Amino acid sequence: MQHPAITRIDPELARLIKAEEQLQADTLRLIPSENYVSTAVLEATGTVLQNKYSEGYPGKRYYEGQQNIDPVETLAIERAKAVFGADHANVQPYSGSPANLAVYLAFAEPGDTVLGMSLPMGGHLTHGWGVSATGKWFRGVQYGVTRETGLVDFDEVRDLARKERPKLIFCGGTAVPRTIDFAAFAEIAREVEAVLVADIAHIAGLVAGGAHPSPFPHADVVTTTTHKTLRGPRGAMILSDESHAKAVDKAVFPGLQGGPHNHTTAAIAVALHEASQLEFRAYAHQIVANAKALADELLGRGFDLVSGGTDNHLVLIDLTDKDVPGKVAAKALDRAGIVVNYNTVPYDPRKPFDPSGIRIGTPSLTSRGLTEQHMPTVAEWIDRGVKAARAGDEDALHRIRTEVRDLMSAYPAPGLPV
Repeated sequence: MQHPAITRIDPELARLIKAEEQLQADTLRLIPSENYVSTAVLEATGTVLQNKYSEGYPGKRYYEGQQNIDPVETLAIERAKAVFGADHANVQPYSGSPANLAVYLAFAEPGDTVLGMSLPMGGHLTHGWGVSATGKWFRGVQYGVTRETGLVDFDEVRDLARKERPKLIFCGGTAVPRTIDFAAFAEIAREVEAVLVADIAHIAGLVAGGAHPSPFPHADVVTTTTHKTLRGPRGAMILSDESHAKAVDKAVFPGLQGGPHNHTTAAIAVALHEASQLEFRAYAHQIVANAKALADELLGRGFDLVSGGTDNHLVLIDLTDKDVPGKVAAKALDRAGIVVNYNTVPYDPRKPFDPSGIRIGTPSLTSRGLTEQHMPTVAEWIDRGVKAARAGDEDALHRIRTEVRDLMSAYPAPGLPV
């Protein structure tokens, strides 16, 4: 995109933006939480809606001049309800962590017990992990996955729930490569009279596109970011059944936030419109097809994958057998133009800032039009990159970088000017 005003007013920042545009164009982005948004979503985030304050909700504002803002937010709400089959939608949370915090405010008191997936096992900080405010203000109890399968043991979840009697049970996470069994979690939540919260931040686009089962009608409350697989702006939503709607809205405003970011709300509306199209369903299914093909190729090259593969967009690789720490591999792959993140794996003996694994995903490359036929090449690059990281072979990384740049140039990314 052209940025004449920024270039004129702040050339230093303009250079950084242009550099980032080029970097996103040239590299193979495999971080599963990242994606490319459409030009329409980008345009919506830069509109004059930025200029408005709109504390409250449509028809119940504390500011005048909302004649156009109310319809924008209503549009986003109605589209969210339609795409996800929800009774209620709140599109005001600023991001995923504040959305989860609003759920705590709505349904728990400080000191109450919450049950969530352990962070090292694939959960999220805001599911009651100790370093998070949710773990400091509430009593977090964690479930994990089994060593043998890398899958959730529902007998363990049930036993913990019966023993600890949590107010909230979270399912979902940031490094969960398998289908989330919402029905099984719901059965346990009902037994202990807990509110079941499905955090679908990573898989919202897959749910919207029918490539992953829906959390409804099993979950009482659903939280999600609006970026990642959903290909919207950096924002969040809370979806719920009607019986939990009032508590959710009150927790978001005035409980945690002031005025919503109206330009983000508009971009969410655009993204939800895009997600309602048949093309998006094809996209969501292609994400999964690509991830499964990539996982199979990596397995064929001797990589150890947590749970043995994937059902969704995400692959978690344990590099212990490759004799390369995850951080070393991630940084080497970055120099090769392959962008991943280092990540803990279940039962990781290494520290979180220097873990054994890397986490990869296929949303971004799928947005560029890559399909299963390209996954052998991607797997080969990862294999060569990891070997080069172990050997300290910078020339090999440079050769991969050139090959990556050549392929990316043939598959332009949505929303990018280069």
